[in-house]
Amino acid sequence: MKQTVAIFLISALIGLVGGYSYFQLGGAKGETNAAQEGKQETAQSSQSSASTGDGNGADKTANDSAQDGNMLQQKGCLSCHSVSKLNLQGGTTGPDLSNAYQEVEGKHGKPMEEFLKAPTSAVMSGVIKSNPLTDQERAEIIALLKEASEK
Repeated sequence: MKQTVAIFLISALIGLVGGYSYFQLGGAKGETNAAQEGKQETAQSSQSSASTGDGNGADKTANDSAQDGNMLQQKGCLSCHSVSKLNLQGGTTGPDLSNAYQEVEGKHGKPMEEFLKAPTSAVMSGVIKSNPLTDQERAEIIALLKEASEK
């Protein structure tokens, strides 16, 4: 029994270190760059449609979402997560963040602001520790996730 538990713990540790190394050492850069190029094209498309629109608020909202999505791209969030309610497609490793604004406190025991400062999940704590968010970045991400939860 003790040997089985030890093997399990060692295997889990190797898996976590391997995954962390993969993302930190750039194993997913090709995927991230391809996703970023696609998002840039989408943002450009949204901007051009907004400039040809009739000036109503719907065009502005689509453009604002595309701009906010850039923060998720810049910080690498979309390499693991999507925000389907805002048409931000990303990785499938992490959960879709469309309802995260409403669900984080129930799942992790702290409000979104605090979670983004010091996450309670093992994976996110490693990600945030290696790439901390500024107050401005945190505010932009929270505003985006709040917008998604309201759709």
